Amino acid sequence: MSTKKKVLITTATILITAIVTAYLWYGYLYKDARDVSGEDAAFTVTAESLTADYQAAQQTADAKYLNKTIAVSGIVTTVADSVVTLNDKVFCGFEKKMNEPEGKEVTIKGRCIGYDELFGEVKLDQCTLK
Repeated sequence: MSTKKKVLITTATILITAIVTAYLWYGYLYKDARDVSGEDAAFTVTAESLTADYQAAQQTADAKYLNKTIAVSGIVTTVADSVVTLNDKVFCGFEKKMNEPEGKEVTIKGRCIGYDELFGEVKLDQCTLK
């Protein structure tokens, strides 16, 4: 095989490898965000039991609920723009402004993003009303 042919094959191999690597890297960086509204809830709990789980053992509760889609039922205690608080202990962030009346019992599905020790609240984002 001639030297020119070897250089051409080597260059083509490097170029193809670079293109495939760039494509895979781009797909990894810019993959679609998770659509929690379309997922089934991994757990269905009350606001009281969810908060109690976190207060009893935060690491165990994180292993069970963190970054999972859960359905939480409770009584609406605060509504502020796109945030609804259930039983003063479960903070639920919505994409749009909510108009749920305080005192109403609801079930909210969202992704658990953890426990805020300072406020004593479990936090959910990407919430939808069931």
